[in-house]
Amino acid sequence: MNLSSSLAPARALAACCLLSVLASCAQLPVVFDYRPEAVAHGGGEHLVWPEPPEAPRYRYYGQLIGEENLVTVGEKSRNFLDRGWRWLVGLNEYAETPVILQRPQSGAVAADGRVFVSDVSRQGVYVFDPLKAHLSVWEYAEDAVRFQLPIGVAIKGDSVLVADAALGYVALLDGAGKPTATIGKGVLNHPNGVVWDAVSNRIYVADRGDNNIKVFDGDSGALLFAFGEFGEREGQLNGPTYMAWHEQQLFVTDTLNSRIQVFSPDGEFQRTFGQRGLYVGNLPRPKGVAVDSDGNIYVVESYYDYLLVFDRDGRFLLPIGGSGNEVGQFYLPAGVWTDANDRIYIADMFNGRVVIFEYLGDGDESDVAEDNSAHLGRAADGRR
Repeated sequence: MNLSSSLAPARALAACCLLSVLASCAQLPVVFDYRPEAVAHGGGEHLVWPEPPEAPRYRYYGQLIGEENLVTVGEKSRNFLDRGWRWLVGLNEYAETPVILQRPQSGAVAADGRVFVSDVSRQGVYVFDPLKAHLSVWEYAEDAVRFQLPIGVAIKGDSVLVADAALGYVALLDGAGKPTATIGKGVLNHPNGVVWDAVSNRIYVADRGDNNIKVFDGDSGALLFAFGEFGEREGQLNGPTYMAWHEQQLFVTDTLNSRIQVFSPDGEFQRTFGQRGLYVGNLPRPKGVAVDSDGNIYVVESYYDYLLVFDRDGRFLLPIGGSGNEVGQFYLPAGVWTDANDRIYIADMFNGRVVIFEYLGDGDESDVAEDNSAHLGRAADGRR
C-alpha cells in the first residue's frame, strides 16, 4: 500500500480539527519583543556595565533580529498548530526564507519609534515598528532602482535619508518608503555616513572616496560646500565613514586616521580624540559614532569588537563588548546610534543583529532587575 495514500484520511480528519482551532487563533495579538526567546534564555536579562560592585551605567536592553522580534501571544501553541498545518498540506519542504538581518550597517530611530537599519547583504533598509509590532524591508532608492550598498541612515523630519555607497548618492524616502528624491548624484563618490541638521536644514554626507564632507541644501539638494581633504593633520581626513550630530557639532569617524574629529556646522575644525594602539580605549579601526543626551560619545572599535564610551571631552570611560556572539559581545560591529530615550543601538554586523543597551545615567540598581515583560512592545493596536 502506498504510504501517502494511507495517510490521506488521517490528514483529512486532522485538517478538520486544526482548521477549527486555527480559526479561533487567527486574531491573536502580536507584540514586539526586544528579547526573543533564544536570547532571553541565554542569561542576558541582567547584564550591566560596569560590573558590580560599581554602580551600573548601562544595561542590556535587547536586540533586533528580524521577524523573531514579532511574537504572537500564545506563540508556543500557535507554532505547534502552524507546524501541524504545514505538515498536512505538505509545505514543510517549501518553507519561506525568514526575514532576518544579514549584515546590518547603521541606522536611526524616528520620532514615532520606528527603527531603520541598513543592510548591505539584503541590499535594503529594515523598518522595525515596535508600537505596531510590524517589520518591513524597503528595497528601492528610486522607483526602478534597487539599493546596492546602503550604509548611512538619517531621519529628516518625516522622511528618511539613505546613503548608498555603490549608487553614489543619498536617497530620500517618505515615511512609507516611497523614493521622492536623490541627493548628490554625480557629485558624491563613495558616500557612507549621513546626518541632517534641522536648524540649518543641511544634509552632511561623509564621502569616503573623496576624503571630505559634502554639505547639501535640505530642500533643493544642491551642493553648498565641502570641507576636508586627504591627510593626517587636524581637519584632514583619511577614509571618513560614520557621523553623528549633537548640539550643533558634527562628529566624524576618521577611520584610517584612527580618530574622531569634531567640526562646526560650517566645517571648522574644533577638536579631535583617539589614536592608534593596542590597548582597550585606542581606536585602531573606528567605525560608528553617536552621542547621548548627556554628551557621552560612543565609538564602535571594529578591530577588537568593542563599543567604547568617552565623555564629552573625549576622555575614555568604559569598554563594552569583545569578540563573540554572546549577549554583550560583537563580531565586526559597524554603526552605532541613539534614540530619544538614551538607548544605544549597535549594528553587530557579522552576528546579524542590532544590540541595544540602555543608558542608566548615574545608575539605578533597582532598575536592573526589571522583569523581561517590560521589554515587550505594545500590542498591534497601540495599547500600553
